[in-house]
Amino acid sequence: MSVGALIVAAGTGERAGGGCPKQYQPLAGQPVLAWSVEAFAVAGAERIVVAIAPGSAEMAREAAGRTDVMFVEGGATRTASVRTGLAALGDVDVVLIHDAARPGLTPAMVAALVQAVNAGSDGAAPALQISDSLRRVDAANHMVGEVERSGLVRVQTPQAFRGAVIRDAYAALSPDTTVSDDLAVARAAGANIQLIPGHERLMKLTYAEDFAVLERLMDAVNVTCVGSGFDAHRFGAGNHVTLCGVRIPHDRGLLGHSDADAAWHALVDAILGALGEGDIGAHFPPSDPQWKGADSETFLRHAAQLARNAGATLQHVDITLICERPKIGPHREAMRARTAEVLGLPLPRVSVKATTTEQMGFTGRGEGLAAQATATLSRPA
Repeated sequence: MSVGALIVAAGTGERAGGGCPKQYQPLAGQPVLAWSVEAFAVAGAERIVVAIAPGSAEMAREAAGRTDVMFVEGGATRTASVRTGLAALGDVDVVLIHDAARPGLTPAMVAALVQAVNAGSDGAAPALQISDSLRRVDAANHMVGEVERSGLVRVQTPQAFRGAVIRDAYAALSPDTTVSDDLAVARAAGANIQLIPGHERLMKLTYAEDFAVLERLMDAVNVTCVGSGFDAHRFGAGNHVTLCGVRIPHDRGLLGHSDADAAWHALVDAILGALGEGDIGAHFPPSDPQWKGADSETFLRHAAQLARNAGATLQHVDITLICERPKIGPHREAMRARTAEVLGLPLPRVSVKATTTEQMGFTGRGEGLAAQATATLSRPA
C-alpha cells in the first residue's frame, strides 16, 4: 500500500502578518511548512508534494528542509491547487491532503487516518466537537437566530482518501467549482467518510496571535530535554583549525580522525544526549575509514535529522570553546551563522563563546583545544 501526501501552501496568508506568507514563518524553531513535511516523512509517506504560489519555489525548498519533496505551482484557489497537486502525486493507494497552515500535525495522526481508510472508509478526517453556543448574525453583526450544535463538528486536516476515490471525485468536479474542503468534493461523488478524533494542536494559523497559541499547545504535549557534550583535540602540524564549520587561520592544526571540529563534535554529542542516542563515536566510529577527514557538517546534520525523526524540535544550542589561541572573538559571528544555517535555527537561538583556563592544564599550555556544548530540545512526552 502506497501513501502520498499533498500539502497545500499556495496562499499568501496576509492576515498573519510577518512580512512573508505564514507557511514560511518560524514556529517553535522551524518554518511552519517544515512541521507538516516532517510529520508526513516520519509517518512513512512515500511521496510528498507541496503546492506553492508561483515564484516561491526557492523559499519553499528552504522552508521544507528536505530534498525528497516535490513542489508544484498551485492555482488561484485551493481547489485548483489540489487539482494540480493530485496530478503530480500520481497513482498512490492513499492520499492525504493537508493545509500547510496547520503545522500541529503528528505522525500518529497520519497513521490513524491511514488506518481508518484501510478499515473500509473511502475517506477520513480529524474532527472536534463544538462546545460553544452558535448564533446566526446579519451583515451588521446583529444576532438573528440560533444554530443547534448537536450533530455539528469542526473538521480539520489532513483529510485522507482512497487514491482512486479522490482522483475520480476531482475529475468529476466542474472546472469552475470552488469548494470549502476535499471532504465536500468526495461527498459530492458519493464517498463514505469517517471522522476520527482531532486535536486542538491542529488549529489553523490565521492571525499573528495564533502563532503564540499554537506554540503553547505544542509545548503542552512535549517535554524539554537538555543534552551536554564535550570534546578535545591536540594541536599538530597545519596552518588552520576548523571550528563550527569556519576555517580559522592558525600556526597549527588540530589532529583528529575527521576534520577535528571540536565545537561541532561537542554539539553533536549534546544533541545525541538529549535524544538518548549515545555519542558521536557510536554513530561515526573513528575506526571506520570512511570518516577519515570527514566534514563535521555531516555529523551535525545527522544528529539534527535524528531529532526530527523523533518528533523533537531543537530550541537552543550553546557552545563554549576553551583555548588560549586562536582568538575566537573575531570569528564568533561567522561560527554562529554557520551553526544556525546547518541546524535551521534562528540566529538568536545559537550561542558561541570562548574562555581560557588562565594558562592552566593542556589548553593553558597550548597543547590542544577543548569545547563543551549544550542543546535544548522539545520532544513528545
